[in-house]
Amino acid sequence: MKVLLVEDDAKLADSIKRGLELEGYAVDVVPDGKKALTRVSLHRDDYDIVILDLMLPSMDGLAVCKEMRAKDITLPVLVLTARSEVESKVNLLLSGADDYLVKPFSFAELSARLQALLRRPHENLPEILEAGDIKLDLGTRRVSRAGTTIPLTLKEFGLLEYFMRHSNQVVNREDILNHLWDFNYVGFSNVVDVHIKNLRRKLGGKSGDGILETVRGIGYRLRA
Repeated sequence: MKVLLVEDDAKLADSIKRGLELEGYAVDVVPDGKKALTRVSLHRDDYDIVILDLMLPSMDGLAVCKEMRAKDITLPVLVLTARSEVESKVNLLLSGADDYLVKPFSFAELSARLQALLRRPHENLPEILEAGDIKLDLGTRRVSRAGTTIPLTLKEFGLLEYFMRHSNQVVNREDILNHLWDFNYVGFSNVVDVHIKNLRRKLGGKSGDGILETVRGIGYRLRA
């Protein structure tokens, strides 16, 4: 899962980013409203959810949210706000926000609200994904194949989830990097290949005949 965090308080943004990364999310941070709108307009398919501060330089969070919806960007939006009055909350929801969190807040509540929003994604995907004899439970973060539990790292889990959301489709390295690593990641390393190799080994497949195939010169495909 990849998060766009729009927050101009560097200390708060760094704290949220570190916490989410420990839970397996990839996180991009943008501290400016207009830049965030440009980013999400150009790269909407790379993100699963937006965390949007209300008070931002150049364009406030309310305007960003309205512009997103006007552009038919349907990504879930969780707004961070210091305003606790009912009228402000109602205005946020009517402007296209899916949920809001009043500052100060606990990271545990932020994480829980993210998970709740992601359980009802705009593509209406099920809680348990299946491909062949592989099952992935988004709620418990458990993966099994033919009934046998497979221990995965957070990044391997995210990689498998991405493949299972695109089963039988060829996925290229650039798409994987864009979705599972943050925007500033240097993409010329072999990090994707290493994670694919480890994931294939844990799933029990071998290059060329396993459920996770290499499509030479293009990318990879998970056969369902």
